[in-house]
Amino acid sequence: MKMELIISHSLQQIVALQRVQRLLNAVKKSYADKISNLEESWSANVGTFSFSTMGFHITGSLEVKKDTVAIKGNLPFAAYFLKGKIEQTILERAKELLK
Repeated sequence: MKMELIISHSLQQIVALQRVQRLLNAVKKSYADKISNLEESWSANVGTFSFSTMGFHITGSLEVKKDTVAIKGNLPFAAYFLKGKIEQTILERAKELLK
């Protein structure tokens, strides 16, 4: 099941990129007991990630552009009932991060 979010920002692209990268490191620390096998890889302003949580394997990508951050993810169909909550949480955290 596909998930795609676009979050606007007014930061310099490099600042937005640094904040997004710091967020992933914070997630590793804050949710270490709930998330396993978290991997990320960056090439310029595009990052890919994967992790496991609650028995689900999730993969996706982040692209930090001049005035937006695009987040794309693949959720297992079994997580369908959580999709709205996942999207809402990501949007809230991203908007706070990119102020």
